[in-house]
Amino acid sequence: MDLLEKLGILASAAKYDVSCASSGSNRKNTPGGLGNSAEAAMGICHSWSADGRCISLLKILYTNCCSHDCAYCINRRSNDLPRAVFTPEEVRKLTIGFYRRNYIEGLFLSSGVLKTADYTMELLLRTVKDLRLKDNFNGYIHLKVIPGADRRLVREAGFYADRLSVNIELPSERGLRLLAPGKDKEAILQPMAYINERIVANQEEKKKFKRAKAFSPAGQSTQLIVGATPESDLQILRLSEGLYKKMGLKRVYYSAFIPVAKNPLLPAIDAPPLRREHRLYQADWLLRFYGFSADELLETPAPFLDEDLDPKTVWALRNLDFFPVEIHRASYRMLLRVPGIGEQSARRIISARRWGTLGFPELAKLGVVMKRARYFITCRGSFLERLDNEERIRARLLAGVKKKESLAGRQLPLNFAAGLESYGGETDADLCL
Repeated sequence: MDLLEKLGILASAAKYDVSCASSGSNRKNTPGGLGNSAEAAMGICHSWSADGRCISLLKILYTNCCSHDCAYCINRRSNDLPRAVFTPEEVRKLTIGFYRRNYIEGLFLSSGVLKTADYTMELLLRTVKDLRLKDNFNGYIHLKVIPGADRRLVREAGFYADRLSVNIELPSERGLRLLAPGKDKEAILQPMAYINERIVANQEEKKKFKRAKAFSPAGQSTQLIVGATPESDLQILRLSEGLYKKMGLKRVYYSAFIPVAKNPLLPAIDAPPLRREHRLYQADWLLRFYGFSADELLETPAPFLDEDLDPKTVWALRNLDFFPVEIHRASYRMLLRVPGIGEQSARRIISARRWGTLGFPELAKLGVVMKRARYFITCRGSFLERLDNEERIRARLLAGVKKKESLAGRQLPLNFAAGLESYGGETDADLCL
């Protein structure tokens, strides 16, 4: 099998991993070196940098041979499909060749488990280490850690990769036992905790020693498959909230379950639940940047996100006693909880009201999405549209959503997750259908 055939197989096998955004690294070039992840904004797949630019990564598996037989995975051991294995030299050749031709700005490298976790991790480590030391490659590298691999290998990998990630894959231990019997919760969580410990320790070390070598400078991320098991959105968001707080993750990526195999253990669906994935990304954004908690967004009696309205609007409708919010007196934190007001527009309101009074036309100019905010705010005590009944506000909002959907006439793309990397909080309109 020649190199191009391997590339076709292993690039296709990697497409189901959505956690390949590449922001947060600042690895600069060295004399005689090649590449600069600082200029590349940190992420042949398209990803998005923190400032919204589209960038390209070579996204491949080292091998699609795997000792595990996970029911939801197309690369499972029992599946009859073409198999291939790169060598470290071949991955280096592809990366450097594509980089020199300006096809890519970095590498996203994952792998099936070949023989053992340690054996596979040693191959991945050798690949990225040689890229850095032999090829002087300073572009972005996102490396998947193989659960169960020795800590020594994980630690060394962190000094050569810009971002490490361990895929948690399913939201519960019960789901892992059912669909991925070769995996266990502790083998996944232990390396995540260790990576977080090393990142924190490295940050302290760099405060004392400026030339201390960076450990996974772009942090770590993980991926959850949504819809393969019956866990609720509340369970998923509680898990994500815990990962952000305890493991210090940069991102949790949600991947709608794609029915790639017929198995009685898997849900019988014709298409991936993309709208549910979309709502989880919206809720995740609220957890990370808007001060919400999972238990605020969802309740045990209703543990699934609303498919028709975004999570912030649904929360506001459930808590109408907090509204209306007076634009001239509300705190920054409260402004962030108003549907239609994002981080930047909230900051602009705080700044602008110091110099004079604001009206509804001025709010629209500041980036507020008035078609949703109008029901939840007042300016100098006056309403733009006063509706104090949850059902009436919901009906009015849904009328606008249905109109927008009929005009758009399209479905969310499978790679929508990566696109959210570009959302900078101007308003939360970009996160609403």
